[in-house]
Amino acid sequence: MASQHRASDSSGPKSPSRRAVLATMSALPVLVGATPAAGATRTPSAAATAVTVDPSATRQTIRGFGGMNHSLWIGDLTAAQRDTAFGAGEGQLGFSVLRIPVAEDRANWSREVATAKRAAELGATVFASPWNPPANMVETFVRGQQTNAKRLRYSMYGAYAQHLNDFVAYMKSNGVNLYAISVQNEPDYAQEWTWWTPGEMTRFLRENAGSISTRVIAPESFQYVKSFSDPILNDAAALANLDILGAHLYGTSFANFPYPLFKQKGGGKDLWMTEVYYPNSSDSGDLWPQALNVAEHIHRAMVDAEFQAYVWWYIRRGYGPMREDGRMSKRGAGMAHFAKFVRPGHIRIAVTPDPQPNIHTSAYKGSGNRVVIVAVNKGASQVSQQFTLRNNGSSGVSSWLTDAGRNLASQSRIAVANGAFTVQLPAQSVTTLVTG
Repeated sequence: MASQHRASDSSGPKSPSRRAVLATMSALPVLVGATPAAGATRTPSAAATAVTVDPSATRQTIRGFGGMNHSLWIGDLTAAQRDTAFGAGEGQLGFSVLRIPVAEDRANWSREVATAKRAAELGATVFASPWNPPANMVETFVRGQQTNAKRLRYSMYGAYAQHLNDFVAYMKSNGVNLYAISVQNEPDYAQEWTWWTPGEMTRFLRENAGSISTRVIAPESFQYVKSFSDPILNDAAALANLDILGAHLYGTSFANFPYPLFKQKGGGKDLWMTEVYYPNSSDSGDLWPQALNVAEHIHRAMVDAEFQAYVWWYIRRGYGPMREDGRMSKRGAGMAHFAKFVRPGHIRIAVTPDPQPNIHTSAYKGSGNRVVIVAVNKGASQVSQQFTLRNNGSSGVSSWLTDAGRNLASQSRIAVANGAFTVQLPAQSVTTLVTG
């Protein structure tokens, strides 16, 4: 849903229709479980459920966490900002995924090379999404009140597949091996770019996507609209040419995060969340405790939706993970609690997601005894939370904390006794725990 009209305005969309849609989205029941007011009573922590971390209770493989760089619209990241985004040191975000645009004009392809190349050097996965095909492949049509709507001409489907292949080849010649490429950014919310119907998308996947030389992502619906992706999952030939089912989560309620049909028919395919900003684009990324919602949103995306990747919109923006001055924001710290520690190839472990009111926990296993646990406390009181490790010989746990006054602050090491340990989770905070 992100638009080039935000190129010079970090306060949000300028288009009235977009503003109206966003206002409607804000009314959706996205937030589950309101945070108690300061001083409110809560269930005593003594009654909390201990979280058992069993490495055999495996779920999805994690591909990574990251964001978008769109040099044509808002300017490129600087060399220092690239390292802040994709480095894993102090004050860095630890992103492992970069999304870049496929510009319709080849003259603009070079704009994305520098950041993509540096991200790849730092170990990030790079993928690309187009907003429009080249102009000569497009026709206009009337869509409701929109008299100049754009769509790809069917006679150009093959040429468009070649256009995507040419971008893959161009990036490779410049030192970047694209992991995947999308068919279209938000084909169902395209007042400012190119519309696709579910039938058109399914037909392109069935008849043309097999010729694309890297992994293929579709449909990148703006609100994880299942009626757009259901036809793909129900068409065996189209599904055979799809590698990653991509979705955006603008205004999507937590209740709509699960996707039973994908679990039924998406075997062997990846499931990625390829764009979002949350909860809005109008507030500063440093506003607290609002920024804590980002950590909960990622938790829900990993646990409820079982996404394997989580990708923010613009990396550098006033409402984003990196402020315009190149420093990590509070929203960025929430992302980094996952990105810096839950690395590509980690596998999510099913644990009790809500062991007590306002507490959200998720866990991920790496190699050896490495287990990463992320605990979000959205409540107004500090609580104690017990964890039990199965088949893990770690003697201690390292931890990092973000709250109103701290960003990824290293905490005292916690001892593990008989496979159990207890953590103090401060009010309105996110804590990452790493065994070993």
